Formats: sequence, structure tokens, C-alpha cells
Amino acid sequence: MWDFKSENSPKGSVDRDYEDARQRNNLRAQSQRNAVSVLIVMPTYNEGENLSPTLAHVFSKNPQVSIVVVDDDSPDGTGRVADFLAQGDDRVHVIHRHAKEGLGPAYIEGFHWGLEQGYDVICEMDMDGSHRAEDLTRMLAVLNRNPSIDLVIGSRRIEGGQTINWSPTRNAISRLGSWYARHMLALPVHDMTAGFRAYKAEILRAIDLDGINANGYVFQIDMTRRVAAAGGRIREVPIAFVERTRGKSKMTQSIVVEAMLKVTLWGIRRLCSK
Repeated sequence: MWDFKSENSPKGSVDRDYEDARQRNNLRAQSQRNAVSVLIVMPTYNEGENLSPTLAHVFSKNPQVSIVVVDDDSPDGTGRVADFLAQGDDRVHVIHRHAKEGLGPAYIEGFHWGLEQGYDVICEMDMDGSHRAEDLTRMLAVLNRNPSIDLVIGSRRIEGGQTINWSPTRNAISRLGSWYARHMLALPVHDMTAGFRAYKAEILRAIDLDGINANGYVFQIDMTRRVAAAGGRIREVPIAFVERTRGKSKMTQSIVVEAMLKVTLWGIRRLCSK
């Protein structure tokens, strides 16, 4: 069985759903903290309205996990809300960064923090509610049942995986990006850009995290190729990716361009090294 292992804000910042979930699950979580510890790294920028309901949902399905919120100095006060939640729940931690530096650097800082704290499994998960807590439960179960697996990817692009409320254009861009990266890098992963992941700590220690220079979603592609290069075994698990209902997407044209340029460069290097 898995054992998964800050400035004041007004009390009104904490929604009732989060309070109910915390009270329901704290005792259960305490009784289970004796085996494998799991940390979820959740980068944030202006996700204040998503913070409380997302954490409540994660803990309602996975009360044993811990979460570290890595906030890029959000103008909407996301960091202050996270601090307040952390004061009332020892499963919640907060890292404050001083500027908006991008998704990749935020995850790397969260990975380093989790490794320093001694967590056995470190996950990536979006704060906007797109990644479902019930799918996280299944992903962790796959990692638990298969000791040889180093990375589980929550995949939209294998049988049983899906996106919900995405436009045909967005779906086409996402599929094309994953197809291009898969073939350029010769990796047998269908959802190369997926940001819903569970890593064994050992494989993260085997990667030069500080050598990664990717700010947008190409970070996910870079992590995939680095896990493979380190000899890690990867398993995809089908998930449903739900379009956010609160806040604004961080996807921009520059993120897409960054991914295409870097993947092309890595692919050319791979071909030239043969």
C-alpha cells in the first residue's frame, strides 16, 4: 500500500470544500505515513481561485500525498492563499519565487526540494483542475505494482485517454507536437508533452536537473528524453484531461515555437550522432 507522504491570509480565503476535505482526511493520512512518501509539485501563476478546490479534490482521493505549491510571485495573491492553507495542513508546503520564470524552472525547484526532503515519488500536476485526482490514484497504483517502472505518464494519446472540452484546433496542435517529438527523438511515448507525471526519486537523481534549459511545455519532452537516456523505464496510463473552467491558460505561441525549435535541434543531434 502506498504511504504518501509561510504569511497570513484572511480566513475567507479558504473555501468550505477544502476545510471539509482536510477534516475528513487528516486522521486517515496520519495513520498511513509509514511506507512510500509521495510529493506533488504544483507550479502556480495567478491560480488563486483554483488553489483551494484543486487541493481539496486531490486530498479527497489521495489523502496520503503531500503537495508543494511553487508560486511565481502571482499578482493575484496565490502565494498568500497557499501559505494560509499550509498553516492548517502539514501536507501542504509553499515555495515562493520572486518572478515569473516559467514552468520548467518551477518544476526543477520543486524536484530539488522534494529530493532534499527525502520523498520517494515526486509528481507533476496542474493546479487548474485539468488533471483528475482519481487518475493520480491509478498512476500511483501502477508505479506501486511495477517496481521496475521509473516514470508513469498520464496519457491523453493512448487507448482510453481523452481530452474533454478541447477545441479541434488545440487537439490537432497537441497531437502533432507529440507525434513530431516522438519521431524526431525516436522515443516510444505517445503523449510527449503530457504534464501529469509520477517519477521515482531515483530516476530524478540520475538526471542533471540543473542542465535543463526549457521554460515551457517542451520541458516535458526534455524530461522524457532524459529519463530514457538515463535507462529509465516509462509507462503511459490513460487519463481524461479536462479543460480548465477557472482562470486563463498559460499556453502561448512562444511556448509552441520553443518546443518545435528545441525538438528539431535535439533530433538533428540524434541523427548526426549515429
